[in-house]
This record gives sequence, C-alpha cells and structure tokens, in this order.
Amino acid sequence: MKKDEIRLDDWQRILFGDAPVEFLFEVLVRTALIYLTLLIMMRLLGKRMNGQLTNLELSVMLTMGAIMAPPMQIPDRGLLSGTLGLLCALAFLRGSNLLGFVSKKAEKLIHGTETILIREGIIQLDEMARNRLSRQQIFAALRSENVYHLGKVKRLYLEAYGIFSIYEEKQDKPGLTVMPPADETIRTTYQKKDDHTLACGHCGKTVPTSPEPGDCPVCTHRQWEPAVC
Repeated sequence: MKKDEIRLDDWQRILFGDAPVEFLFEVLVRTALIYLTLLIMMRLLGKRMNGQLTNLELSVMLTMGAIMAPPMQIPDRGLLSGTLGLLCALAFLRGSNLLGFVSKKAEKLIHGTETILIREGIIQLDEMARNRLSRQQIFAALRSENVYHLGKVKRLYLEAYGIFSIYEEKQDKPGLTVMPPADETIRTTYQKKDDHTLACGHCGKTVPTSPEPGDCPVCTHRQWEPAVC
C-alpha cells in the first residue's frame, strides 16, 4: 500500500481491509472449518499435546498456528492448502515419534534427555548453567512439593519435556534451606537449624561446624550458613 493511500478516516479500510464486507461471513465459515479440522488434528496427535510439551510437540504447535492463520483471514488462500499443511505437521510428528521409538540415538537427538540438577543434596552448578536455570527456580519447584531443604533431596531431575521430578531421601539429614530468606516466620515454622552442620550457600554441600571450614570442596566458594533440618 502506498503512503498516500493511508488515511486515518478511512474506516472501510481500517475495519474491513481491502476485502468486501461479505468476506466477513466467509471468514466465519473458514474459521469454523479450520477449528473443526484442528480439533480432529489434536485428537490424532494424541493426549501428549494436552500435557507438557516436548520440543518437537511445541514446534508442531507453533507450526500449526502459522498454518491456520492465512486460510482463515486471507481471501485468496484456499482451505485445502491449510488442511494439507496440518496433515504434513501430523505426519512429521508421527514420523519423528516412530523414528525415536526404533532408534535411541534419534530419540535423544529429537527429544533430548533428562538432566540431574541436584544429587545427594548438592546442586549441580554446571548443569544448571547449561540449562540456564537459577536457584530460585529449582527452590520454587522444591517448595511446591513441600520440600524445604536440600538435605531431603536424593535427586532432582529436569525431564526432557521441561518438568521437575523430585526423589526424596529416605533418611532425614540437614541441608541448605530453600525457603525465602526474607520470610523468617515461615523459615522458623517449617525447619530448625542444625547446630553441628553448615551448608554452602552456593551449592548446598554440607560440612561439620568444627573445624571451621574454608572454601567449599565442591564449588570453592566460601559462603557458609547454618544447615537446617
């Protein structure tokens, strides 16, 4: 569109664009048909599309959104091209899942693998940096599962499809608190200090209070605070 064709009082263009008013009814029909097609596609794609998405499934969802928009809104685009695009997305997802089923290497390449973020109460700092996670993110995940210090964490996994899986220690042992430092009331309500153990505030490694510790043997930081249980 040329610059001199743009006028703020041109309500016909602003509201309806270059298409005639009758195209609004066609948009209604197109949207209904695409919506029904999408519902069918979602059923064919499987229950996983309604839960946590893998990278592959998220890519397919974004692709489907891009495929659906033009047939619904652009007059010179037919519905068959959009439907064909949706079928291609379905075939791509099903084919990739089948490839991942028959080949473990392909499965790892397509879907990724799980990552251990906490092992035996110690934060795996390299893995956190690799996955661009902060301590507050994993602390929030632990608090949501009623885990209030790292001493209770045997393993914390970041699954390939983005959720956290927590496995607790069978025996209680002290560890680094995951409670918000500014909320002293909640900290004292759900946990108590262990007078014989210190925890590294950087990685969660625990050591005895005596003799006085130097640098953390895991992360080399010197940021000790009382462990809690």
